[in-house]
Amino acid sequence: MDRRDVLKLGLAGAGIAALGGCSPLAARYAVQEDPALPLPPRDVEPEVRLLNRLGFGGRPGDIARVAAAGQGAFVAEQLAAEQKEDVRLDLLLAGLDIFSMKGDEIEDIHKEQVLFELQRADLLCAVYGRNQLFERMTDFWLNHFNIYALKTDSAFRLAGDTRKVVRANALGKFPDVLRASAHSPAMLGYLDNTSNKSGVPNENYARELMELHTLGVHGGYTQRDVMEVARCLTGWTVEDRFLHPRGQFRFNPDVHDAGSKEVLGQTIPAGGGQGDGERVLDILAKHPATAKHLSTKLCREFLGKEDPAWIDRMSSAYLASGGDLREMLRPLLTSQDLLTAPPIAKRPLDFVASSLRATNANTDCGQAVVDHVTRMGQGPQLWPMPDGYPEKAAAWSGSMLGRWNFALALAGGKLAGTNIGMEASRKPIEEILGRHGGADDLLGPTVNGLNTPEAAALCLASPEFQWR
Repeated sequence: MDRRDVLKLGLAGAGIAALGGCSPLAARYAVQEDPALPLPPRDVEPEVRLLNRLGFGGRPGDIARVAAAGQGAFVAEQLAAEQKEDVRLDLLLAGLDIFSMKGDEIEDIHKEQVLFELQRADLLCAVYGRNQLFERMTDFWLNHFNIYALKTDSAFRLAGDTRKVVRANALGKFPDVLRASAHSPAMLGYLDNTSNKSGVPNENYARELMELHTLGVHGGYTQRDVMEVARCLTGWTVEDRFLHPRGQFRFNPDVHDAGSKEVLGQTIPAGGGQGDGERVLDILAKHPATAKHLSTKLCREFLGKEDPAWIDRMSSAYLASGGDLREMLRPLLTSQDLLTAPPIAKRPLDFVASSLRATNANTDCGQAVVDHVTRMGQGPQLWPMPDGYPEKAAAWSGSMLGRWNFALALAGGKLAGTNIGMEASRKPIEEILGRHGGADDLLGPTVNGLNTPEAAALCLASPEFQWR
């Protein structure tokens, strides 16, 4: 098929799903054998690349604003993350119970309601946040330190984790976000460190701490190191005693292994108490393998590939700056390589957020939007494994029918709590079309005779819009 046929199929597929998503024809399109999303037929302009790589895509007017500022100034603005947030975002977040309640008050809310509010908050920040690099890095850390909301009491603890661990350190220093995560009741409960006691150590958190959070799977640690780190973290648990502030971090010396340990060749003397675990975090944060592992992941996030030269450069910046994320990212984000690197597939949350931004939607990111993202396979906080949602395009090829369905619902005004408005949407839609080379170049005669919502749906379903 040529790209016009792909676009027609996209709109047709969305219509099929809207009319009867379980029909044989819809099922046929839902199980395409191609393991990857269709590639965009050409590169997009630098401003669009910056808006898509640093954040969740542009709003109407953003292309001109970035073009006037230039790459360096735009990146500096985003690294500073000091723009005053949209009043709509503040008001919508203020209406969520998970942010107005304190401590164990949240446990009075039904778990499904807590999960929904967590998911809604993630989407609201991605759509309305003006500090888009901050939001991109928040999404990065939520996956790096992934916690499955439906395991035990994780849902009730995730609001505090998102605020105190991720958002407090999204563009700070890695040792700080690592330490905050290690003290997070949500993380300690999710990875079973609450069961890690002297004499019966639980190695789950210790293993993921090294394999996923710091050194990486090829970071040079051994099974012996896993066992020793687990011993260091015995007693790191969650407060559950009567008349104590339940749900907070607690070190319990009664179940801590007080003996000496050796981690990655470094001796940790006996009798250190909670300091044993703190010493482990310090060793891991300063390790060259951690610098390389984190740099590799950031390269994939922003370049779409593992570039050895950039991994080395960012690793050096990490070690020289004590893990300062701004020092690591600044050279990469201001480089020409960022503008010419391979396209990166939008995961479902990215696609939905960028669609809402591109159409200048007024949305509450309510149940209708959350349901669409979940049906595409990326419900926020719902990945059960500690490695976070997959990055590769092949993992998301099955979401294409859901994307077309969402595009049609959004453009057709069929999403409860979301409105792009026929007249108000005309200019944003023209800009969507324009950013892909113009309506004639993208859609050719296909667009003739279509009203504005149909043209918008067709554009959002296009191959170009699936990539950033």
